[in-house]
Amino acid sequence: MFAYRVNEQISIELLQQHHKEELFDLIDSNREHLRKWLLWVDKRKSAEDLEPIIPIWLKNYADNNGFDAGIRYEGRLVGMIGLHYIDWKNKTTSIGYFLSEDAQSKGIITKCIQSLLCYLFTELGLNRVEIQVAASNCKSRAIPVRLGFTNECIKRQGQWLYDHFEDLVTYSLLASEWNANQDLNASV
Repeated sequence: MFAYRVNEQISIELLQQHHKEELFDLIDSNREHLRKWLLWVDKRKSAEDLEPIIPIWLKNYADNNGFDAGIRYEGRLVGMIGLHYIDWKNKTTSIGYFLSEDAQSKGIITKCIQSLLCYLFTELGLNRVEIQVAASNCKSRAIPVRLGFTNECIKRQGQWLYDHFEDLVTYSLLASEWNANQDLNASV
């Protein structure tokens, strides 16, 4: 099954049914942290709740239509990263991610997205990648900014989250901008 080594400490791998307990433990032990931003967290009450979802993730990957994968740091599952639907006609996709609270501030998501961007722009030939985050999620918003994404818009009250609306910020990066950033980084 698909596995990709980002560096010596970080890898990305497709999750399968035998990972459901490990994934549930990750979600459950980070429930309060994750539910601040993710509506689906409270819907996952046991590992069995993940059983019907994992085949959908695997089918999306098999159909070349995005993926949802686990992030491992030093062998331990610490989060997930995914490509939402790939629009092949317009050569665009969006990236979503979450990380356990104790794995934050190590550059894990930034490094994963950097590697993923290289794959998306050079291997898949995509032209545009979006990241959408809650306006109040400062740590998550810092990631696309750090990677050179452009802040395109704020979707006011774009997401209902338990008991309130959240504004959503959309960031984008074009292949031409990524190439320019790569050239700039190489010359430094």
